[in-house]
Amino acid sequence: MTAYVFVKSTYSTGSGECIEVALNIPRTVAIRDSKHPTAGTIRLTPDAWQALLPHLQD
Repeated sequence: MTAYVFVKSTYSTGSGECIEVALNIPRTVAIRDSKHPTAGTIRLTPDAWQALLPHLQD
């Protein structure tokens, strides 16, 4: 199984209050809390991710 490759947004600050996103698995977007990366991963379809994005942005 291929491992997720998580990245932080370039908008992230040093406070660590952000999510990390992995886009390297086909048809899957994985997100996790950057403060607690071992607490679990949420997997979404790309369509669900696109629907969620407007609610995460300022």
